[in-house]
Amino acid sequence: MAVETSCDETSVAVVKNGTEVLSNFIASQIETHRAFGGVVPEVASRKHVESITRMLEEAVRGADISLQDLSAIAVTEGPGLVGALLVGIMAAKSLAFAVDKPLIGTHHIAGHIYANQLVAEMKYPAIALVVSGGHTELVLMEREGSFKLIGRTRDDAVGEAYDKVARALGFPYPGGPYVDKLALESKEVEVLPRAWLEPDSYDFSFSGLKSAVLNAVNQHKMRGEEGYAPAIARGFQESVIEVLVEKAIRAVRSTGAVQLLLCGGVAANQGLRQALSERSAKEEIHLLIPPLKYCTDNAAMIGAAAYLKWKSGEFSAWELKAEPSLSLENWSVK
Repeated sequence: MAVETSCDETSVAVVKNGTEVLSNFIASQIETHRAFGGVVPEVASRKHVESITRMLEEAVRGADISLQDLSAIAVTEGPGLVGALLVGIMAAKSLAFAVDKPLIGTHHIAGHIYANQLVAEMKYPAIALVVSGGHTELVLMEREGSFKLIGRTRDDAVGEAYDKVARALGFPYPGGPYVDKLALESKEVEVLPRAWLEPDSYDFSFSGLKSAVLNAVNQHKMRGEEGYAPAIARGFQESVIEVLVEKAIRAVRSTGAVQLLLCGGVAANQGLRQALSERSAKEEIHLLIPPLKYCTDNAAMIGAAAYLKWKSGEFSAWELKAEPSLSLENWSVK
């Protein structure tokens, strides 16, 4: 059984052998946080407390098993919101102790990466492009359960940039899907800058692009113009996607990876999925992208990643605590 409460989704799943999802239930808090224009940590924690017991019960019932059938209890220990993480960890600890099963603290980003294992066999070495509201990273995986960061954002994560641009264009939280839809429908485009950084760098930067969008919006408003949102949305998305795709493909080529993985909440972006699929096909690179239900935060992905620790017998102590800045590289399987 796996528990995920790193941000604003309360999720519990039962996963068999790291690949077969027997149940995966999610209680979303989007409507609650929309009123605030973003996730409020204290509110998120309280919502997790309200939902976690029901999610545990539904996961067991949905998998049609008993608690004694479980082999271990996995839980996200980080990164994430400390209060939210603590709710899941305390619930997982309590259940593991009650049914006398091992506890496996699991890395949230490892979960996003191994969501791909739920739909297809992962092969190594591989490059994972992780894109979410809090992370934008390129991860080299030389073997199963091994993670080496070769690129990361120097400022805003791509999902964060999407939400800020959406807010500037007048869309509600979460704004990423609105920008994606508008960009794909627009016939006009406002050309915006690309941040390539140093020639050999795999790092990302989106703060300059975000500022360029805000400046463009202000210029249109000062001139009394209307109807500019679609062109800006398309220009922003094209800038983001071009940089993400180009650096991911270059990373695959330079490392000799045999597979490219797209992971994280922004992996649900239709423009990115299409562009990366087309470029990978052209370059004859084997690409894996999880279905939409496994892109956003969910417990099934945590179960898939935790299975790596289960196989190697790496279990967590009862002193397991929330780690808001948990290192992915340090979580690698021994």
